[in-house]
Amino acid sequence: MSRFASRLATTAAAGLLVLSASHAFAQDLLVRNATVHTAAAQGSLKGADVLVRDGRVAAIGRGLAAGNATVVEADGRALTPALFGGITGIGIEEVSGEGSTVDASLSLGGSDAARMTVRPEFDVTLAYNPASALVPVARVEGIGYTLLHAGATRGGSIVAGQGGTVRLDGGIDPLGPKVLFVALGSENAGLTGDSRAAQWMLLDQLIDEARGRIAPDSRHSLLTPAGRATLKRFVDGDGLWMVEVDRAADIVQLLRWADRHGVRVAISGGAEAWAVAPQLAAAKVAVFVDPLANLPGSFDSLGASMENAARLHAAGVRVGFSQSGDASHNARKVRQLAGNAVANGLPWEAGLAGVTSVPAQVLGVAGQLGSIAPGMRADLVLWNGDPLEVNATADQVWLDGRAMPMRSRQTELRDRYLETQVSN
Repeated sequence: MSRFASRLATTAAAGLLVLSASHAFAQDLLVRNATVHTAAAQGSLKGADVLVRDGRVAAIGRGLAAGNATVVEADGRALTPALFGGITGIGIEEVSGEGSTVDASLSLGGSDAARMTVRPEFDVTLAYNPASALVPVARVEGIGYTLLHAGATRGGSIVAGQGGTVRLDGGIDPLGPKVLFVALGSENAGLTGDSRAAQWMLLDQLIDEARGRIAPDSRHSLLTPAGRATLKRFVDGDGLWMVEVDRAADIVQLLRWADRHGVRVAISGGAEAWAVAPQLAAAKVAVFVDPLANLPGSFDSLGASMENAARLHAAGVRVGFSQSGDASHNARKVRQLAGNAVANGLPWEAGLAGVTSVPAQVLGVAGQLGSIAPGMRADLVLWNGDPLEVNATADQVWLDGRAMPMRSRQTELRDRYLETQVSN
């Protein structure tokens, strides 16, 4: 084994040991004299301390007694909740071009009969690998949790399957309720007879099946017994429908469909969402946008705008952030997305909320993640600058109050080649 391979294996093993220990032993910690961006009702507090007991935030204030806790002097640096990495394939996608390492989608086969079967019971969280190299790559950049994405693919269905929220702490189990992914619009019309109108026909039928209006043994049925039971949970409100859609007209149809059937939806993408912001606000539908996707890359996004997030927020829509491109390998860019939204009119606090508290609220994990408040998990990041600026980096990440190794495969590569340059 080469020296570098040996070093990388040792680093990975050490990281896994630290992460395994973190589940057994909580950490007591005092971060002293920080600019604490709580992403909660208290807002931002200068010169504040955060005390952590048993892996949870115990108190926020000034002059807090450390007791036996480890003390970290922040010297006024920014302290935030650990960030949301967006909707990604972290842990279910290792190498994008190598199919054996990608578990994010389901192909139903080549026959017409297979393509007309819908499998909402497909659950990508069962393939999650907490030892993936992508986990520490994201974590050292301040990312503490992500939503695993089930993607529609050729040979599949617009109902792509279930994903869930995972923390990047080495645990294997998802947190909170499952999320059902649905992909609409022109890019997915090939899965419904080359017609976006047929997408609504298919979704209406699935609702009818889940509610028993179509017999399970009907030759027109699209769901397996397991699929019917799964979809019924989402139809009954036990879970969120994450709908990938961009065009304003399609978003209006989605709001009508969700209201008609009484289901809870959020939007991923929403390139033209700003154009129907009042309707989204009235329906209390959150939108996860990519502020860098500001060009008319398709006929569904002719109205894309750098001010999308700002206009949505001004109308009262909850705004989160997620990349539309290679999100799994570049989750760190979520800070750049938020920063660009702020540069184009979104208030700074709303930008931070879009990568902390808003995703936690939408995904049903706000009681544990996404803000700094007493009783919350102590998932924290100490920054050496403004966390929404690309030139800032994370000095330290804590999950449940335990300091995470600030190493990844990328830092190992950096150190190897810097070392080689120096020696030459």
